[in-house]
This record gives sequence, structure tokens and C-alpha cells, in this order.
Amino acid sequence: MSASSEERTTIVAWSGDLDRVWPQLILATTAAAYGMTTTVFFTFWGLFTLKRPEVKVTGSDWKTKGLGVMNRQGLTKLNMAGLGPLLMKKVAAEHKVAPPSELIETAQELGVRLWPCSMTMDLMGLTPADLIDGVGEPVGAATALAEMQRSAINLFI
Repeated sequence: MSASSEERTTIVAWSGDLDRVWPQLILATTAAAYGMTTTVFFTFWGLFTLKRPEVKVTGSDWKTKGLGVMNRQGLTKLNMAGLGPLLMKKVAAEHKVAPPSELIETAQELGVRLWPCSMTMDLMGLTPADLIDGVGEPVGAATALAEMQRSAINLFI
């Protein structure tokens, strides 16, 4: 039996900045914990949230490798030479907020569908091997929009 629209949440994760990744994942895990069918569509810089930590450089040519190097996964707009993310992580730990890597694991355990954007993967030169285990097959915008159409809650973070 599929969930009705009142029981579905779709989140578009377009940014990989730490101050957006936390809300993306906290809201996704909370929705799933409430029994909602939950999907997170990772596109553009948000796709790098799903990148394997050991993969340092992504891309298929000098342009896409350059984009990968310019991406600062896990940072925040309040970067301040690395001090912003460091302070955010420290404050989060003091308040017992799980780090993004743990939230991704929790999301997977709760059945949150983590969908990488196929177009963004092509644009950025990413391959499925660059992504963490357990994510869904890459999907396009039409698939994401179809899921949003079925969802009662749609968030763009």
C-alpha cells in the first residue's frame, strides 16, 4: 500500500553547506520517524553530501575536476577560514546534535530514499562509485517532480 500525499515528504537538497545539510537531514529523519514516506533529491552542490569521504577529487575532465575542487563539502556560508564550521560542529556536539554522517546512516535505517540527481552527476562528472553506499539510483528532475506532486510536504533547502 502506498502512502497518501498526507504521509509523504520530499526535500530538494540543493546545497552541501553544513548549515543546510543539517536541516535537510534532520527534517528527513524526523519525517521518516513519523512514518512518512520520505525522499531527499540531492542536486547541484547538495549532491556532494552523498560523496564518499575518501573520494577527494571528482570529475571526468579538468572542468568538472575544477568544480569538484571548488566545492567545499561540509562548510557554511559563515566559513571564516574554517572557523565557522568548526564552531558549528562544536556547538552541535555540545547540544547532542548528530553529525551529518550519522544522520545519513539514520536516514538510511529509517528508509529515507536518497536520490542523486542524474543531470547533476553528468554535469559534475560524478559516477555512482563516487557516492556512499545505500543511495538510490540516479533520477532526473521529472522523477523528483512526480514525487513532489504526490507529497503533502515539499521543502527546498
